[in-house]
Amino acid sequence: MAGSYKAVSGKTYSLFGIDTSTDLYFRTIRAIAESLLGHCPDQRSLLFHVQKAGGMRFKKGSGHTPNTALIGHIRKTLHDALQPYTRAVKEHLESIPLSQRLDKTIRTKEEGYHLYMLEIELVNRVYREAFQKSDYKFALLPHCLSDFRSRCDSVPGDMEYVCKGCTEDCFIRLGSQLLKKYGIQPYISKTIDQEKLFRRLKAEHPNIGAFGIACIPELAQAMRLCIKLGISPIGIPLSANRCARWMKQAYESSFSLEELEELLR
Repeated sequence: MAGSYKAVSGKTYSLFGIDTSTDLYFRTIRAIAESLLGHCPDQRSLLFHVQKAGGMRFKKGSGHTPNTALIGHIRKTLHDALQPYTRAVKEHLESIPLSQRLDKTIRTKEEGYHLYMLEIELVNRVYREAFQKSDYKFALLPHCLSDFRSRCDSVPGDMEYVCKGCTEDCFIRLGSQLLKKYGIQPYISKTIDQEKLFRRLKAEHPNIGAFGIACIPELAQAMRLCIKLGISPIGIPLSANRCARWMKQAYESSFSLEELEELLR
């Protein structure tokens, strides 16, 4: 399937870089995580330092003491390795209209993208086993994964829209099939307030796991929300951010089906 992916550029990032596949990106982010775990073997502690580098605030007594040397090493390592995937961030930041300058996600800086990339990789490592053991597992897929060549025939489900498999090449259809294979109920995220949804689902299913597919900043932020609410999250970033929030109108995006299955095995 990998050979049929179309390399696309996003408003700020593209996991294709200058390649025709996202494989190199995923090999790179895994290698970075392994290298940094050589300096900080505890995955949760490394995740704490990555989040701390990104400005995340922690309550006193969180159990971790910041290591400024490690934070500096993380920043340098990420910039050198991940800059090819975020070349469009600078131009984007210079062109943000006044109406969007208060949007924290829209104004994410290049270093923020790099830290989010590693954070997603580490959250997957830390929470993968708990996710797999969850009694109830659901997934949210963004509408920009639809096949834009035809009308989407998705219908309202019990909490969000569900795919009806109307076109073979649609990434929502392909992703939904894989997710169902591993006992995960997929939904198309269109309208619902995520925090309200997550709180409701947590109340209904105490042992719950969430699988997310979204652009890098939104996926990392949703993972943080899940962890805060006691939901075990894992996820895959979109290959590029191409929805209307970023580009005024929506363009098709994609994600790696191979990475999705590798994460779920």
